[in-house]
Amino acid sequence: MTAALYWDIFCKVIDNYGDVGVCWRLAADLAARGQKVRLWCDDLSALTWLAPESVHQGVPGVEVVAWNEAPTPALPGDVVIEAFGCDPPPDFVRRMAQRVSPPVWINLEYLSAEAWVERCHALPSPQSNGPGAGLTKWFFYPGFTEATGGLLREGGLIDRRASFDRAPWLHSRGLTLQAGERLVVLFCYANPALPALLQMLGDQPTLLALTPGPAQEQVHRLALPRGVRSIDLPWLSQTEFDHLLWSADLNLVRGEDSLVRAVWAGRPFLWQLYPQSDGAHGVKSVAFLDQLLGGNAKQAVATWPWTVNLQRLWNLWNGLQTEPKATEPTPEELSWPELEPWTLAVEKLRTALLLQPDLSSQLMQFVARHALPGRRLEAPSS
Repeated sequence: MTAALYWDIFCKVIDNYGDVGVCWRLAADLAARGQKVRLWCDDLSALTWLAPESVHQGVPGVEVVAWNEAPTPALPGDVVIEAFGCDPPPDFVRRMAQRVSPPVWINLEYLSAEAWVERCHALPSPQSNGPGAGLTKWFFYPGFTEATGGLLREGGLIDRRASFDRAPWLHSRGLTLQAGERLVVLFCYANPALPALLQMLGDQPTLLALTPGPAQEQVHRLALPRGVRSIDLPWLSQTEFDHLLWSADLNLVRGEDSLVRAVWAGRPFLWQLYPQSDGAHGVKSVAFLDQLLGGNAKQAVATWPWTVNLQRLWNLWNGLQTEPKATEPTPEELSWPELEPWTLAVEKLRTALLLQPDLSSQLMQFVARHALPGRRLEAPSS
């Protein structure tokens, strides 16, 4: 594409701000590639700390709009993305259908490593009724294979990661490590396995960096084992959160956006998925662990014995039981995997993913293939 297109991205904040975190990264990345983006969000409060540049000086190419119950008079752009099936306002969809050259309408779905994602990625959904009758909505799935939509990865990220010096950054944040102490980042949902993992951290002097929310709330109610001390962090911008993950010896992360950033950080990590009552998070957990361990976590044990510990911890952290009850490990039997091979496994996954096109690139290519002629290049207005 040689000319800038106008993109409308709709985002509803369900909880935990992961939705707006993904949408802001996407909006800023598209703008950095010369696109014009209008981000509609029903809760902009998180941007004050998550992306302070959006509030203070603004980001060239990105317009942030409060999405509320009032009618949305703006004309649609050339591309409309509804993040995670949030459904743009009916009046806006009606105007999409009225355009001489309708926008490319994309439902950007949740991230998963499950096999079915490849089959569903880029499938069309013709709209036969409702305000968007006659339009086609496309399902776009981020993912970890070449048959999916890829992962968010802004230009220059890996170069910045390679040149990062953790010592001055830690000093600037008041994170002073004592001799022999490791830095462990805790960013989690409410997790009944946390007491067991805290006890395990006592195997080595540890500074536990606690993010706001459930991490701080839970740890403050527990007694830390000897040799473990904690420090409360403020809300960090996305850039500073990346720096935190890059600085850590071990990252305990949650949700979609932080999983991707943990992979790009190249440090050992455990991922806590959003717990679902039907157990669907268990399938997603196993699918990603397969990706991390070369395609098959069970077979990886024969090559990498250390992965037995990783899989047990991974399942404990996500409330999963994958072993017969008689052999399920007790907290006393669990131990941390060796960090060196764990690091190499994460780096190997990162290297493979860097060979694949990133999410923004794939979205732009997809739009170029499906956009109808006659797109409008002046800024949309009411």
